[in-house]
Amino acid sequence: MQQKLNSLKLDVLEKIKSLKTESEVIDYRNAIVGKNGSLTEILKWIKDLSVEEKQTIGKLSNDIKVAILEAFEMRLKEIKKIEVEAKLANEFFDVTTPASSDTKIHLHPITAVLRQVEDTFKRMGFDIFESNEVTTEFFNFDSLNIPATHPARDMQDTFWLEWMGNVLATQTSSMQNIIMKSQKLPIKALIPGRVFRNEDIDATHENTFYQVEWMVIDKNISLANLKYTIKTMLSDLFGKEVEIRLRPGYFPFVEPGVEVDFSCTFCDGKSPCRVCKWSSWIEFMWAGLIHPNVLTNAWIDPEIYSGFAFGFGLNRLAMIKYNIPDIRYFQHPNLSFLKQF
Repeated sequence: MQQKLNSLKLDVLEKIKSLKTESEVIDYRNAIVGKNGSLTEILKWIKDLSVEEKQTIGKLSNDIKVAILEAFEMRLKEIKKIEVEAKLANEFFDVTTPASSDTKIHLHPITAVLRQVEDTFKRMGFDIFESNEVTTEFFNFDSLNIPATHPARDMQDTFWLEWMGNVLATQTSSMQNIIMKSQKLPIKALIPGRVFRNEDIDATHENTFYQVEWMVIDKNISLANLKYTIKTMLSDLFGKEVEIRLRPGYFPFVEPGVEVDFSCTFCDGKSPCRVCKWSSWIEFMWAGLIHPNVLTNAWIDPEIYSGFAFGFGLNRLAMIKYNIPDIRYFQHPNLSFLKQF
């Protein structure tokens, strides 16, 4: 019995060295120490030995089993190390390598427009704050002069998070109170982010879309500052002089509030144009001077400081810039659509 065990040990240890893959090791281990393995079958005979032989053979068989199992584990580690080294040699990708200039790589149109907008405002000294996708009822509504009884809440049909009292942000304005309280005055903030509303989806409406918002708070801020900022952004974006006009509009978090239109960059106002419909103007976004109540909610004295804010749907701006007819294209994995940009 001793000779048989020692002979099996030598054969197995030698065989283990020649195994090349993890599956080979596992299969061979089962063949040796599995339920019906070679070593297991030998050990079944121990019960028929005398007491003296059991003590000797029992200790020897246990030592041999431990040595064999350790050899299997060691070989598995060696094989895994070899596989990792092979992958590093053949599949390693250096993430610090500069981006390829391959023309087959395309930015998503929303990303492309956002980068252009951010570049403009970085040059104007704005700080960029990414909007929170999950926020509180206070930040999303109450801090923006929209109490629970305000009809504007119905306009922004909201996704509430069960048991938490939080909401999916319906607007990037939900960051205003947070930024006002955390930053030193004066403030020049650009706030891009994804927002959510319970909309019926069609060619111009989505329940998930992107917004960008600007907020400036300083002394002696007026609508003239607001108008200059918007005009500079649009002229940079379209690569030509763009005119804007302000129309009275109501938004609970600004006073006065205005609707902003800009001159159509696709036509001369005479030839047929599907973008502006011959009006020469494109309806664009909301804007206005920040409401005193909003400043007060952020512990800012409206008697000393004033500010402006404006924002728009980034999807809509990309649709205008690239003449995209359907907002649903942005979230559709259609490569032929994305490769146009």
